[in-house]
Amino acid sequence: MRIVTAEEIDRVLTYGALIDALRGAFRGQIEAPPRHHHTVPQSGAAATLLLMPAWTNAIQPGQRYLGCKLVTVFPDNVPTGKPSVYGSYFLTSGETGEPLAILEGRALTAWRTAAASALAASFLARDDASHLLMVGAGALAPHLVRAHATVRPLKRVTLWNRTRHRAVATAFGLATSGIEIEVVDDLEQTVREADIISCATLSVTPLIDGTWLKKGAHLDLVGGFTPKMREADDRAIERARVFVDTRAGAMKEAGDIVQPIRRKVLRKDDVEAELSELCSGKKKGRKTAGEITLFKSVGAAIEDLAAAILVWRRLSA
Repeated sequence: MRIVTAEEIDRVLTYGALIDALRGAFRGQIEAPPRHHHTVPQSGAAATLLLMPAWTNAIQPGQRYLGCKLVTVFPDNVPTGKPSVYGSYFLTSGETGEPLAILEGRALTAWRTAAASALAASFLARDDASHLLMVGAGALAPHLVRAHATVRPLKRVTLWNRTRHRAVATAFGLATSGIEIEVVDDLEQTVREADIISCATLSVTPLIDGTWLKKGAHLDLVGGFTPKMREADDRAIERARVFVDTRAGAMKEAGDIVQPIRRKVLRKDDVEAELSELCSGKKKGRKTAGEITLFKSVGAAIEDLAAAILVWRRLSA
């Protein structure tokens, strides 16, 4: 069994290839039951344990895989300088159950999360979207910036974070790889200007006011993964056509979906499509240049297995 490091994952993956792999996976090549979501009490903020299994439906020899990701989320790690999220991915043969690899989970998650948002944006953002606002400067931010730049012709990238010094550090890291980012302090004004707003925070109160969104904007909500977490307010939900990565996950775990439904701001039927329906062509994404679109993801085991298979095949080759 091979141990796959974050450095190896970064070396073999590209956003274009991973986006294509996810597109194929959401067309029905992978099956994933609802993930197990457990709250673990702590002295401060509660921690979360996630178990995410999935397997391929292929019947050809050498094409069958089974995997499961184990993730822990400890929000109070941030002040101590430790990551809030840890994880590992266990990949096995879908024919024999033989263990193939354990992949570093944080890197795999970051890559597939950003690729899923970019995949959604390929259906939902305007073709000419050129200004991306990144809200949040954590580990996901650089991945989201690079992934969105793969599917849309970005000319301007701005970054906002609650603590400016962390935004500056993230912007500097991206600049060394050739992407220039402007750190901003006025969130409202920058939201009003942006074509794509991507949020990756652990906020429990809305950061994005829906009245700020301009016509034609696309809002990408990545950070919230529990019913109590929220990155955009009800007005954003009311103004936008709403899409999700999976209905099963979003209706149960995403505060940006669960809370508006509870308050009757949003009906379940108002969620227009999930990624599998967009990728298969069963549902249409953006219909007009002026409409506002919103994509909410909580993460799907389909994405993890597709990414793990891509890494495994490239390393094996």
